[in-house]
Amino acid sequence: MDVELRHLRAFLAVARHASFTRAASELHVTQPSLSRSIQRLEGALGTRLIHRTSRSVTLTPAGEYAQERLGRLIPALDGTLNAIRDSGTVRLGFSWLLPDPWTQRAIARFESGTRGTVELQRLDNPAAAIDLGEVDVAVMRGAPPGGNVISVPFLEERRVAAVSTASPLAERDRLGWHEFRDWPLVVNTVNGSTTPADWADGQGPQSVVTCGNYDEWLELVAAARGVGVVPDSAVRRSPHSWIRFLPIDEAPPIPVHLIYSPTSRHPLVRAFIEAATTEAPPGSPRSDPTD
Repeated sequence: MDVELRHLRAFLAVARHASFTRAASELHVTQPSLSRSIQRLEGALGTRLIHRTSRSVTLTPAGEYAQERLGRLIPALDGTLNAIRDSGTVRLGFSWLLPDPWTQRAIARFESGTRGTVELQRLDNPAAAIDLGEVDVAVMRGAPPGGNVISVPFLEERRVAAVSTASPLAERDRLGWHEFRDWPLVVNTVNGSTTPADWADGQGPQSVVTCGNYDEWLELVAAARGVGVVPDSAVRRSPHSWIRFLPIDEAPPIPVHLIYSPTSRHPLVRAFIEAATTEAPPGSPRSDPTD
């Protein structure tokens, strides 16, 4: 029996409105298309369901029976399909510390509003992971990536300086953004959020000490090989006995984005984006990390 859901929905709309015009408007289809759907349904069932004249639309006895049964079955089917759709897993990628308390609030809103769950995956290149389909959504700091991704800005984090306790800078209460040209900058080239390109031309650090991960970055700063710059989340979540974090005057904030593929067919991606951006987390502005 060649019956499709769209044929059943078309019949229910006509039965409910007793009008092809209003049913077509509700379903956003043309009246000829709606009429063909009804004819195909009646042809597949081998019986008339609707009696149509120039003045009225009425149901046949078979149509009344079909409306009574399908009126319960189709909503139940829709509910089942929605439950299946809402029970998936969204893979959230990140390259470094996730912003807090945004992460906890976003996951809680999403999981309480759907039957879905969030799976966290740490990775070095979130944009590449999105492109390869390894994760569904990713958090990125800095300028939005180019390429075939959609970027949704949702937060700005304050920059703070990291200095060795063995450095004379540890005696300072705060640093100025334009002072950094005088000191080597320790840069995590894989997933760091600050590079000399973040300063205006000629105003950034004159020398750079590079590393490939955050642990190396911490130890280079602690060993006084240079000064580091990180989001203020590092102050709360990555303390180091040989590092002091200082506020930076006039430092531009670090933009944070959610990225996902425009071709994603995951039914919960947009639900997660909505849950994640509904409430702006109290991450900026925030009191100085040294207060």
